[in-house]
Amino acid sequence: MLDQLTKHADAPVRALMAVIFVLSGISKIGAFEATQSYMETFGLPGVLLAPTILFEIGGGVLLLIGFQTRYIALLLAGFSLATAFVFHTAFDNQTQMIMFLKNVAMTGGFLLLAKTGAPGLSVDGWLASNRRA
Repeated sequence: MLDQLTKHADAPVRALMAVIFVLSGISKIGAFEATQSYMETFGLPGVLLAPTILFEIGGGVLLLIGFQTRYIALLLAGFSLATAFVFHTAFDNQTQMIMFLKNVAMTGGFLLLAKTGAPGLSVDGWLASNRRA
């Protein structure tokens, strides 16, 4: 019974996690120079912003549709953990502490998706069912 209730649970999980990355990537486009400067204050080269935007939007869309979910989830887990440790370690600032913990929690969610994949409403699920047929 529980299997039937949770069969497609990965779809809303993927959607909720993907929206953060898609919106973050889009917002960086609108504030490109400011975001570049922000990255540079943390010692990162500003030239990394464009690939970061592509990764956030592309990874978010792939996660949303459930294509290569396990691999994308691993990449997003690494990205979330790296950004937590690079940008959100000012623990005396409550907002930064919350952002750090959010990224760490998302890393955990991504690791679960990396383990389970997207068997439900997803491109991965559709491809797997076609292989079985």
